[in-house]
Amino acid sequence: MRIALDAMGGDHAPREIMYGAQNGLRFLSPQDELLLFGPRERLESECREIGLVDPRVKIEHCTQVIGMDEAPVDALRSKRDSTIARMASAAGKNEIDALISAGNTGAFAGACQLRVGPIEGVSRPGIAVLLPTFHGPVIVCDVGANVAPKPHHLYEYARMCKIYAQAILHIDDPKIGIVSIGEEAGKGNTLVKEAFQMMRDDPSLSFIGNVEGRDIFAGSGNVFICDGFTGNVTLKLTEGLAEGLFNTIRHEIEQEGGPTLAKQFEPIVERIWARHDFAEYGGAPLLGVRKVSIICHGRSDRRAIANAIRVSAEQVRANLIGIITQMLAGVREGAG
Repeated sequence: MRIALDAMGGDHAPREIMYGAQNGLRFLSPQDELLLFGPRERLESECREIGLVDPRVKIEHCTQVIGMDEAPVDALRSKRDSTIARMASAAGKNEIDALISAGNTGAFAGACQLRVGPIEGVSRPGIAVLLPTFHGPVIVCDVGANVAPKPHHLYEYARMCKIYAQAILHIDDPKIGIVSIGEEAGKGNTLVKEAFQMMRDDPSLSFIGNVEGRDIFAGSGNVFICDGFTGNVTLKLTEGLAEGLFNTIRHEIEQEGGPTLAKQFEPIVERIWARHDFAEYGGAPLLGVRKVSIICHGRSDRRAIANAIRVSAEQVRANLIGIITQMLAGVREGAG
């Protein structure tokens, strides 16, 4: 297995990314390789400073980096030797099995679609994020790859996420809903109404109909489908709310009982927070492209990067892309 990592992507690159690479090696076998994409001299210097010495680590020299604030299409055209462009090109040539980046999400998604290539039967890839809930993790797709989708894109997300839930979350028959402004079948905009009909008419999907935002955390389903704009707002709101609630809880405990009570409750708070911290999940797969492609949060630290390596390795070993490809082919043959 060969995993590519954008060493220059994210708010804390390259140091935290390099530490993440170092910590993530424990999830790889002796025969695997971790390819770090970035300027050779700088990455070699980082390796020396943090003591990263491992024969499985290789550096792929790149002279350019796409900034977080750059327009994705323009950046991909003008920066062909960027870390993101080079990783995607290598994946498209079957030189790597998985690629990871905490850099410019739009550029990474665009590069994967153009240079890695879509799975047959998938017209637009979607980012499928795992959200922790009291009832276990749920999948929300899309959270930013496609902010103006067509109804058949949402239908494709539903089919891919069903397979993802089965292969990775081990849910035999995942319940799938579409995020709308009301539970009734007639609620929602044109996009939601037309996608609703497509999902409802597919007997292979356990479609539960429209769901409201609060239902995502209520245990009513396993997969929730929406456009990338709605999904991204939902994701960022959830992250902010979780952080705010935990900070409030800590503050109230300290105010109520002082340091002694805070120390008693700290293990419980930390245990709950670990289940809601995005760093524990590593990153989200870009479903619909021909290689495992993991998009990490721009704020990813070493723990998040290490977990992204773990997630990518798990998905390669589970043959997630092969399963999605085969099952979508089966759906097309059945339809034919």
